Amino acid sequence: MAQKVKLKGHLKGYLQTTLLLGILLAVVNVGIYFLNVWAGIYISGFLIIYLIAMSSLLYRNKPIIMNEFISFATQYGQIQRKLLRDLELPHVLMDDAGKIIWTNAAFEQVIHKEKGYRKAISTVFPSVTKEKLVFDDDVEVELSFEDHEYIFKMKKVSIKDVLDNSEVIDSDGNESYLIAGYLFDETDLKRALRELDDQSLAVGMIYIDNYDEALESVEDVRRSLLMALIDRKINKYISSIDGIARKTEKDKYLVIMRKKALLSLKESRFELLEDVKTVNIGNEMAVTVSIGVGVDAPTYSQNCEFARTAIDLALGRGGDQAVVKSPDSIVYYGGKSQQIEKNTRVKARVKANALQEIVTSKDRVLIMGHRLADADAFGAAVGISCIARALGRKSHIVINDITASVKPLSELFKDRNIYEEDFIISSAEALEIADNNTVLVVVDVNKPSITECPELIKSCKTVVVLDHHRQSSEVIENATLSYVEPYASSTCEMVAEVVQYIAGTVKVRGNEADCMYSGIMVDTNNFTAKTGVRTFEAAAFLRRCGADVTRVRKMFRDGAAEYKAKAEAVRNAEIYKNVYAMSICPTEGLESPTEIGAQAANDLLDMSGIKASFVATEYNGKIYLSARSIDEINVQIIMERLGGGGHMNIAGAQLKDTTPQRAISIVKDTINQMIEEGAI
Repeated sequence: MAQKVKLKGHLKGYLQTTLLLGILLAVVNVGIYFLNVWAGIYISGFLIIYLIAMSSLLYRNKPIIMNEFISFATQYGQIQRKLLRDLELPHVLMDDAGKIIWTNAAFEQVIHKEKGYRKAISTVFPSVTKEKLVFDDDVEVELSFEDHEYIFKMKKVSIKDVLDNSEVIDSDGNESYLIAGYLFDETDLKRALRELDDQSLAVGMIYIDNYDEALESVEDVRRSLLMALIDRKINKYISSIDGIARKTEKDKYLVIMRKKALLSLKESRFELLEDVKTVNIGNEMAVTVSIGVGVDAPTYSQNCEFARTAIDLALGRGGDQAVVKSPDSIVYYGGKSQQIEKNTRVKARVKANALQEIVTSKDRVLIMGHRLADADAFGAAVGISCIARALGRKSHIVINDITASVKPLSELFKDRNIYEEDFIISSAEALEIADNNTVLVVVDVNKPSITECPELIKSCKTVVVLDHHRQSSEVIENATLSYVEPYASSTCEMVAEVVQYIAGTVKVRGNEADCMYSGIMVDTNNFTAKTGVRTFEAAAFLRRCGADVTRVRKMFRDGAAEYKAKAEAVRNAEIYKNVYAMSICPTEGLESPTEIGAQAANDLLDMSGIKASFVATEYNGKIYLSARSIDEINVQIIMERLGGGGHMNIAGAQLKDTTPQRAISIVKDTINQMIEEGAI
């Protein structure tokens, strides 16, 4: 049954205005009768004629008006539909499940489908999954399609709102909706942005690590030739990537290049590091270089600062590697060679003089190592206390938990006639006495997060760092004096050298010499790893100070339970890829299982063909990984992937919320990934 068409809205009100005016005139006419009867009669006659005429016109013209409006609406809707259909912006309408309901010509042209394509949007754009079709506010999805890059904007269109505004269909109150999608082609924009980014400036610095040592290993007449060949290698390498290399000092270069060139260097993992080593004109020592690059900084000067920080990190980690620093990341490449031990002690003397000035300017010295202190950390702290005593300053060693490995050494300081009761204090006690007249000396660690008390670093304005571990991206910032030498066998070796250059005579007692000697002995695995000429010179100095080798050996003998646990770890070792030994150290009945795990990792290297060893030990709810190698594998960069660090041959990491078995699996996955990347 056809429904009667009725006018509504503004149009209905406009057409009814004449009738309303007639009614108003009738009311006025009643009032006129009270004034003049004949005038009222005349107006009444006019009013009757007016109402008859207006009613007749409205009744007769209404179909004509409606036909005209319907005709206009039809033409307007067709024009609107045609405009939307021919709109150059690709547009699609989908149901709430992502099924295509309607598309315009531009969208059909993009997806190369005929009109009437009614399948799911994911069949065209796989990245637009069902999960992405569930949203509240408008959403944008980046997608690639046939060498084009688009932004796909989607918004909800409520069916209820549409029906509420309809003059034909009433809404039933449902909450169904459609999804309108628009494609914005950003291919040219993103290409332009990429080209602009590729052309941005990257600043690099190249340092020759062993310049003096390499020249000394070749005849005088060939030295200039050696440096010319190295200079040619570096310039040719940088020129091949359309960069500029300029020599600023005899062993330093400044490099300017585009970011696009840096990307190619990353892909080749900085071949220059290995290429330079091939220069050989009779020199006994291979030349190595360190590279630091700064990129993506907002200003050129900040890129230069990034490059300087990167080269410092490369040198602090032992050289023969490249470091790329950006505002949000630091990436390491190379680092496969041992750092060459310096023959000169000039640096040790300079650092000793600086340390002496700093200590004498303060009233108190606090000495802190890393958590779960070992013999090297405690021995180095004892050595610094000797320096403080010689300079007339009171010193305190900060240790919270005395481990089994340190306990025999700490027992040497129980004599209250020589050492005060507060010679060894806790973190809480140290925080109470720390003030502006206190110097904090951090030994055997350069990562603030794993120090015995990280808050103490913030409490002391004057901080000195002495360490032999390779630096990572996390360092103690704003240190007044930093003496980090990765080539040193131990921090005790470094402290022993510094002690010899302090003005006046620093008296080192026999028990103190024992502590420092034990630090060297433990970190070098009884003088078999990372030992150099200066290591034995430091040991000889300590021997002259009264260190007793037999006494030290007795202190570090293992108990029966510890020895059996270490043997069990070695017995159950798994050989992975024929060169990696991996095992789990049992912890039951052990006072300091992490030390036993480290010793087991050392013992695993005694097996033929093993290049690196990894031992997982569970302790205090964490998994401690001990990693060791001899010369071919850099275990430091492996442990850094797991949040740890250390040396090229001695490193470790701590994992939370896992098991020893899972930790070993993580190490395997990390090794596989690094092998694929060419990092090891």
